[in-house]
Amino acid sequence: MTSPVTALATLAQCAYRIRRYALRMGEVQGQGYIGQALGYADVLAVAYGHALKIKPDEPEWEGRDRFLLSHGHYAIAFYAALIEAGVIPESELETYGSDDSRLPMSGMAAYTPGMEISGGSLGQGLPIAVGMALGLKQKRNPAFIYNSMSDGELDEGSTWEAAMSAAHHCLDNLICLVDINNQQADGPSTKVLGFEPLADKWEAFGWHVQRVDGNDLGAVLQAFDAARALAAAKPRVILFNTLMGKGVPFLESREKNHFIRVDPPEWQQAIEILDQSQPYMQAEGATA
Repeated sequence: MTSPVTALATLAQCAYRIRRYALRMGEVQGQGYIGQALGYADVLAVAYGHALKIKPDEPEWEGRDRFLLSHGHYAIAFYAALIEAGVIPESELETYGSDDSRLPMSGMAAYTPGMEISGGSLGQGLPIAVGMALGLKQKRNPAFIYNSMSDGELDEGSTWEAAMSAAHHCLDNLICLVDINNQQADGPSTKVLGFEPLADKWEAFGWHVQRVDGNDLGAVLQAFDAARALAAAKPRVILFNTLMGKGVPFLESREKNHFIRVDPPEWQQAIEILDQSQPYMQAEGATA
């Protein structure tokens, strides 16, 4: 049996590689949603390195858990997770955003194996997830639907209509993941449209709610396990507070990093900083 320390060490390596893959893809185009990829890497590491039931060589397997990327602009992070999970070969990384690539800059299901929906129009993912969860119930399929979304999608009425519907239908096979990095294209999310107290809102809509530090692997791991194991007949949501640019200090400190353009040498600098940060796992006792 894998010890908790070993499991966290493995997930830490997974998160590191996801961040590194994302930076390498960003370097190909010289720009991208890198802040989100670095901040959300720990959540994706637990999703694809621990929680999701999938067959990497059979993306359409009927028994798979479905992971919906509602925030389609997070595609660079999602591709990195798919590479880490073995769904996409690492060799395709260099094609990111290029003509005829299976890795377009915004996620499209028609192009990429493992991409369940073409997200990007914010507020669309959760309504689709509700429909999928209902469909699985009708088919007596025990798989879970994971809907991953941004805090900007909390501005959309369709999100809250879907949330109410999910509770009404007791969709205990639906787990919503919300990345709260407090940044949108137009500025801080809470200034564009205030959404606090957020946990209270989801609870009032009939959901089981957890709110954790999305860059604390141990907390993220426990939240995923608790959401899946919950016995109550209700949908579950995990609210993840994350730091944009996590792992690369000069990106973390940028005032605006919703969409990043950096000078060519900075991409390699970011990768080197990330590589040098690896000993942090030893400091936490994650290695023998």
